[in-house]
Amino acid sequence: MGFTTSDFRRGLKIEWDGKPYEILEFQHSKVAQGQATVRTKLRDLLTGRVIEINFRSGEKFEKPDLQEREAQYLYKEGDRFVFMDLEDYDQIYLSEREVGDNAKFLTENLQVVILYYKGRVIGLELPKVVEIKVLKTEPGVKGDTVGTATKPATLETGAIIQVPLFIQEGDVIKIDTRTGEYLERAS
Repeated sequence: MGFTTSDFRRGLKIEWDGKPYEILEFQHSKVAQGQATVRTKLRDLLTGRVIEINFRSGEKFEKPDLQEREAQYLYKEGDRFVFMDLEDYDQIYLSEREVGDNAKFLTENLQVVILYYKGRVIGLELPKVVEIKVLKTEPGVKGDTVGTATKPATLETGAIIQVPLFIQEGDVIKIDTRTGEYLERAS
């Protein structure tokens, strides 16, 4: 099954130039008396590198040989992260390079999707929103309610993000894993 530029949407995975890519952004454009084009921003799923490229409108692409498997994060062992495949219960070991920046949002028992390309692990997809406990942050100053004022908070995963002044140590907060930003306090 193939795709054309008219099928483009954010998050679509395509094979181009022998590699799998994820579409991050795209924009159709037409110049007077010229060929319509689609400007795209693509993330190479093998290297993580982001490139910008223009395609002719109607250009065809193949679906990459990708497999997604649900897994559960168990623990970190040295410089490897250990997951359990939720289908066959096998343990999967991923390096720090394979996990990348996702490590700052991995909490015990978090369900993730491990991405394989031609049978080889190439990455990890987190849920769009995760709940993580705040380990350390400065107390908010009473009466300091200026609209968007923030302060740094250290999460149980070791990551440091900016949170509103009313967040306290021990609070569980929701974070957007795509941007790394605070969303709201978890209920």
